[in-house]
Amino acid sequence: MNDRIPVTLLTGFLGAGKTTLLNRLLHDAHAGRVAVVVNEFGEAGLDHDLIEEAAEDVVLMPAGCICCTIRGDLSKTLISLLARRARGELPFDRVVIETTGLADPGPIYHTLMVDPVLAPNYALDGVVTVVDAVLGVDTLNAHAEAQAQVAMADCIVLSKRDLVDGAALDRLNRRLDQLNRTAPRIGANKGAVAPGVLWGLGLGSSAVTPDQALNWLAGPGADPLAGVSGLSTAKAQAPIGQIAPSHHASDDRISTASITLEDPIAVEVFDFWLDTLIALKGSNILRLKGIVHLQGVPKPFVFHGVQHIFEPPVPLQNWREGESTSRIVIIARDIPKAELDASLEMLLMQPQQSAAAQGIAAHTIEEPF
Repeated sequence: MNDRIPVTLLTGFLGAGKTTLLNRLLHDAHAGRVAVVVNEFGEAGLDHDLIEEAAEDVVLMPAGCICCTIRGDLSKTLISLLARRARGELPFDRVVIETTGLADPGPIYHTLMVDPVLAPNYALDGVVTVVDAVLGVDTLNAHAEAQAQVAMADCIVLSKRDLVDGAALDRLNRRLDQLNRTAPRIGANKGAVAPGVLWGLGLGSSAVTPDQALNWLAGPGADPLAGVSGLSTAKAQAPIGQIAPSHHASDDRISTASITLEDPIAVEVFDFWLDTLIALKGSNILRLKGIVHLQGVPKPFVFHGVQHIFEPPVPLQNWREGESTSRIVIIARDIPKAELDASLEMLLMQPQQSAAAQGIAAHTIEEPF
């Protein structure tokens, strides 16, 4: 992250208020110079017309859903920005990509991670999802795209809060809890949020503190030993070494599961679990993240991925001495809760060693899901 250009993905369903928020972010002194990439669904770039002309480094991609054109148009656009930056034509410090209201953030994440030109030059700084406080519950109930946008968020911005009462806001928060408890929520006042709060949402440096890592995983203020699902202490928690209860509405296609493990995980167990999960269900994984302690490794590391693509693991050098609890969260689409539980249970297994007399380490793991 220190050498690459941070990229913020700004998403949210149709009419949620993405462009209003973006307009205000362009004046955030903490952002530095921002290059903005806009993709509007349809031939008329209406959202682009609403962005203040002061933002001279706005690039409007060709019309069309960003999900369909992502691998071609976005890659070309970002490469073009790099070239303009290198020539001194367009100096910028970060990029904000505003998606269409119907976009799935997954393909953008993939493009940034695997493109041979983009990956060394850009790093995903975070996914910011805007949710309409007035229509949010109905939208989430009706549209799988909106559910995916919330599930993949590193931060959720609630717009139009002044138009709803406390009861309606509580109802929306409960609905968001069912999809993504770990992402912090920030209220926007006509698009305005506190300076700097939407930047640096990921963990790209080994210098992060334990509190920063736990907040990233469990959400601000969550009890780190109460399970990564971030349930309040007033509710039942999953004991250490057990799977936390899933939280999802019966009509959702999205399920969440989490686990805490007090003892370090055997390397071969972790590798086998991750390889098996991704090989069998990778296309259905919206978010997979965790803080993991492995046997024989002195420091824990953060891992984070979407579908089959994972960011390089980040070792946490400043971790508390003697604290060895691993915490893992899965947010998935179209995977039954029982399958998520079965997958996490693999992490509780112990490898069996054989042929030790011959000096050969043979490891087997029983009952893969």
